[in-house]
Amino acid sequence: MLEALIFVVFPFCMVFAAVSDMLSMTIANRVSVILVATFAVVAPLSGMDWATYGWHFAAAGLVLSATFAMFAFGGMGGGDAKLMAATSLWMGFNINLLGYLVTSAFIGGLLTLLILSYRKSPLADLTGGNMFLRHFADSKVGVPYGVALGVGGLVSFPDTPLVIWAIERLSAH
Repeated sequence: MLEALIFVVFPFCMVFAAVSDMLSMTIANRVSVILVATFAVVAPLSGMDWATYGWHFAAAGLVLSATFAMFAFGGMGGGDAKLMAATSLWMGFNINLLGYLVTSAFIGGLLTLLILSYRKSPLADLTGGNMFLRHFADSKVGVPYGVALGVGGLVSFPDTPLVIWAIERLSAH
């Protein structure tokens, strides 16, 4: 049961956040709440020691502090800030967190360049009415960074402590 929660909840939330941001330029608070609540319950049940558990929350707190500051200065959306912090909780205060942040930043930069190029192309006029592409084509809106955060989370997820624990547990059976 715990393995199923680990393998389903996190990836579903990453995909949901990416698609939601693409379609509506918003990431619902419930996505971050589900990520935090699921981790808070599953991690101790997986046998994670309390010190490691605390460091995971410290990582999330640090990321939330940084992203809240970026939000306050208009450099990032509130949903993106909360999603980054909730995702960081799953990564922990280790190399996985750095991998997630670097991967998401790289994908976000690439996404931004692609969107800017797309917006200047004639293709944007032809396809801008598509529900998946309309925000990409609209130069009056920002970049749906939840797409990069979702992809970055999915790329980094297999190396997280809970996934490693779940794979070891399933392979022992």
